[in-house]
Amino acid sequence: MVIMDKWDVRFMEVAELISAWASCYQRDRKIGAVIVKNKRILTTGYNGAPAGIKTCVERGECLRKKQGIASGTMQELCYAIHAEQNAIINAARAGVSLLRGDMYIFGSVPDGRPVDAFPCFICKKMIINAGLVRIVCSTAAGGSTAFLVDDWARAWREGDILDDTHQYG
Repeated sequence: MVIMDKWDVRFMEVAELISAWASCYQRDRKIGAVIVKNKRILTTGYNGAPAGIKTCVERGECLRKKQGIASGTMQELCYAIHAEQNAIINAARAGVSLLRGDMYIFGSVPDGRPVDAFPCFICKKMIINAGLVRIVCSTAAGGSTAFLVDDWARAWREGDILDDTHQYG
């Protein structure tokens, strides 16, 4: 666990604001991500459809719910892109290096209650390859928790990718 400071609180507030832009019905959660380096915002992302593609909200339905796809499975069958992925992609489009940056991820349900906004396995792999250092995630208890990306990579080198499901409780 990593100790958080006032800057972490500020950037989580920005991630919360960004999450309000989400255009995804997936589990009725809105997720926002902010990537920061040296206390400067580099890029943001929220869960929603790729640019120029109709969102679930515009379609009036969730493809995953319509198809009966269980949460956490077959993530490729969705109109939306995760907030973490969008933040990384937006940086690439702008030619911004994320090396040694931190990511803040905030999630909530429609009534505003926070949720555990931990990255999925696909996002974790992208985060590792982007060279990010630390990830701060909102928790359902209303706080946040931080992870060191090197710890994820080390755990995967020493064990199995599936062994890390324990870290989220």
